[in-house]
Amino acid sequence: MNDGVNGWTDEFFCNFTKVLEKQVPLVFNSGDHGWKKLIMVHHWPTTVCKEIENACSDPPDYWTIHGLWPDKSEECNRSWHFNLEEIKDLLPDMKIYWPDVTHPPNHSHFWKHEWEKHGTCAAQLDVLNSQKKYFGKSLDLYKELSLNSMLQKLGIKPSINYYQISDIKDALASVYGVIPKVQCLPPRQGEEVQTIGQIELCLTKDLQLRNCTEHGEPRSRRWGDAWPARATDEGPGLEVCEDGPAFYPPPKETNH
Repeated sequence: MNDGVNGWTDEFFCNFTKVLEKQVPLVFNSGDHGWKKLIMVHHWPTTVCKEIENACSDPPDYWTIHGLWPDKSEECNRSWHFNLEEIKDLLPDMKIYWPDVTHPPNHSHFWKHEWEKHGTCAAQLDVLNSQKKYFGKSLDLYKELSLNSMLQKLGIKPSINYYQISDIKDALASVYGVIPKVQCLPPRQGEEVQTIGQIELCLTKDLQLRNCTEHGEPRSRRWGDAWPARATDEGPGLEVCEDGPAFYPPPKETNH
C-alpha cells in the first residue's frame, strides 16, 4: 500500500511540475508586460563625471551604454541576481562599450545594477530572457545604431561652441527616422546653458526603432536611473533638454 501511495505521490508531483513548466512561461512571456517600449540609453562620459562631481580617471571620449530600459518598469524580479559568470564571453566588449566610467575598474557593480533594475523587466521578452541575451543584445543594438559615428557624420562633435537642441534632434531624426530624446544637466551657478549628457533611442518590443515620444504624450521631465547618482545636494540630475542652446563638452572640458 505504501508503494502505491508513494507511486501516486511521485506521479502527482511529476505532473504538477509539468503543469507549472507550461504555465510559467505563458505568464512570463505575456504581451502585457506593463511597459510599451525599450529605451537604448547612451551617455556622454564627460557629463557623467560632471553630474556626480567626480573627476574620473581618463573617461572614454565616446558615447557609452548606460542601459537598455523598459519604460515605466523596474526591478521585476528581485530574486534573479546578477551573475558575472553568465556574461564572461561578453566582457571584452562590455569593458569598452558599457564601462562604469565613474568607478573603474569595478564595472560589475554597474552591470549588476542595470540587470537587477532594468534587465529583469526586459527579460519578459524571449530575445532578452537571460543575462547573456540581455547584455549581448544591448551590445548588438549599440553597434547597429552606431551613435558615435552618426554624430560624427552629422558634424555634431564636442565643442566649446553651443548647439541648438532642436538642431541635434532634427539631425538624428533625419538619420534614424524617429524622434530621439536628449537629456541635459540644467545650468548650475555661473553657467550659461545646459550640458548634454544622454541620448535615448527607443524601440518597440520587436526591437524596431520608434519615436521616443508620441504626439500628445506628456513630456516627462525626468525618467531614468539612479546610477551612479542622478542628483546631488549641489544640483539636479539629468532632465529632458530644454529647447535652446546646449553645451556638448569636449573630454575633460566641463566649464562653460
